[in-house]
Amino acid sequence: MCLILGIESSCDETAASVTRNGVEVLSNVIDSQADLHKLYGGVVPEIASRKHIEKITYVVEKAIADAGIRKEDLDAVAVTNGPGLVGALLAATCFGKSFAYAIGKPLVPVNHIHGHIAANYVANPVKPPFVCLVASGGHSHIVKVLDYDKFEILGATRDDAAGEAFDKVARVIGIGYPGGPLIDKLAKEGDPNAYHFPRAVSGMDFSFSGVKTAVINQVHQFEQKGEEVPRADIAASFQQAVVEVLVSHTIECTKTSRLSTICLAGGVAANSELRRQMKEAADENGFSFYCPPLELCTDNGVMISCAGYFNYKAGNRGDLTLNAIPQIKSFE
Repeated sequence: MCLILGIESSCDETAASVTRNGVEVLSNVIDSQADLHKLYGGVVPEIASRKHIEKITYVVEKAIADAGIRKEDLDAVAVTNGPGLVGALLAATCFGKSFAYAIGKPLVPVNHIHGHIAANYVANPVKPPFVCLVASGGHSHIVKVLDYDKFEILGATRDDAAGEAFDKVARVIGIGYPGGPLIDKLAKEGDPNAYHFPRAVSGMDFSFSGVKTAVINQVHQFEQKGEEVPRADIAASFQQAVVEVLVSHTIECTKTSRLSTICLAGGVAANSELRRQMKEAADENGFSFYCPPLELCTDNGVMISCAGYFNYKAGNRGDLTLNAIPQIKSFE
């Protein structure tokens, strides 16, 4: 039996979890700052950092208590040390180092993106190799998962990540923050074929800055004419443009990789239309399809604990010199 404490604070969620053997969740505690940052239309890094410092002790203590264990029972402490907002990352990194040192347990660094992929192991009967679409506020990657700690990038964003585009479009059409779930909800009321926004392609890479700019220009045209902005149709058409590219690229990469399993990961993996269309495309091509439950798509401690377990078993360790690396390469 291996008990791993996972601590996450890369953006605006302070989270901690204890898992057993990397797949059995004993606790999952998340303190979200979404309502606070909603006032500003996006995450304010300085505020996020301060809130992490205020909450992290409580979140970790509750995760251990909810798991019904003592801190001495832990085998290791896993922490997100990148990529993400540097001030936010420092909360988990510094607390994790101190906590691991105090209880005399190994410290295990975890790449945040590896964590998102690992959420699939908790929720689904899936093992490498498989192809995983990782789509979030800061990342859009198609990854060939060779093993639990070995990855090959098949496609990546050239500019804006999918989640970032969702947030910016939501702000432009005036529906608030966080943009992903709000656009998902509004799009259900609109026509996905009302507007044809661009689908930029470059091999298997993504580019979402063009579709974002096209939406902005479309909205400005309505505003300049003094006409009401058809928010639902714009949201549905924008979402369709993004989802179409994400799905087609992922299916093509799975074919060329000669694999038969597709997984989703990251905050955008919670999008209902992406989940529907990806499953439909996977079924049409005879591929197995898995995605985490909604609560494991957004940032959480479970995914860090799970990824930490596999890093721990592989012998990866950190020490007191471990630092936050905001621009760490996604698959180092």
